[in-house]
Amino acid sequence: MKVLGIGNAIVDVICKVDENFLSKNKLTKSTMKLVDENEFKKLLSNLKIEETIAGGSVANSIVGLSQLGNSVSFIGKVNNDELGNKYEKSLINEKVKYCYQKKIEPIPTGTCLILITPDSERTMVTFLGIAGKINDKDIDENAIKNSELTFLEGYLWDEGDPKKAFDKAISISKKTAMSLSDLFCVERNKKSFFDLVNSKLDITFANEQEILSLISSKDFNEVISFGKQLSKLLVVTRGEKGSIAIQKNQVVECKSKKNLKIVDLTGAGDLFAAGFLHGHINNMSIKESLEKGTEMSSKIIQKIGARLN
Repeated sequence: MKVLGIGNAIVDVICKVDENFLSKNKLTKSTMKLVDENEFKKLLSNLKIEETIAGGSVANSIVGLSQLGNSVSFIGKVNNDELGNKYEKSLINEKVKYCYQKKIEPIPTGTCLILITPDSERTMVTFLGIAGKINDKDIDENAIKNSELTFLEGYLWDEGDPKKAFDKAISISKKTAMSLSDLFCVERNKKSFFDLVNSKLDITFANEQEILSLISSKDFNEVISFGKQLSKLLVVTRGEKGSIAIQKNQVVECKSKKNLKIVDLTGAGDLFAAGFLHGHINNMSIKESLEKGTEMSSKIIQKIGARLN
């Protein structure tokens, strides 16, 4: 296997809403809010579902890598329930090897409500369900040892069992990459994330907001200085300003594509990571990898959802 992803196994439920729906339900646009099962059901009861799909940030990246012709696998925790079975089938249909043995669990499979406003921004409301209960026993050691790179999801990291799962995966991986996932995620776990980026990961993906928060700065020049002294690979997406990769003293920039008909920003970062990792594992240069990431994210934002086909 080229890449094994470890992330939240979450069924995405995509709905279109107006701005009023967000304010009425006290939701902050473009962020991800965690809710319990009751609140999730209450929100969903007022909505029309556009699409249901196997999601989760790293799962989206892994599917993207599969669609680019790479052999990939995924570990994510679901229940042996209707949604869990749908989730597994959806990945297998995308030629992703699913390396998790489903069991009957007391908690249902995780679900994420993706609310798309008329400006194409996405606001997420997530009931993690069993997905966030991953532990070290759920990590298939052979699957990791047989992969060239393990791609971890920042959303999944938490104190306790998930941290043990991450530590186990990192300790036996040939190479590790992680996405910082979300601004709230970084702010909640700043010390732990800083330690991961600084001393454990080989590749870190972040957007501009996330990386500035991680290093407690408002100045992007400080991000470049931080990246140079890391001696790892730091890849930062900057929206309309394009993307940048920093490795030791090498700073490589890539412009964003212009004149795109943006309909939904879901999956932009996930597919960017897929394109970049495709380049990385197939021995392309950093510049070519950034270009592939940009090409993939440009395609996905011109359609609804986080699947290219």
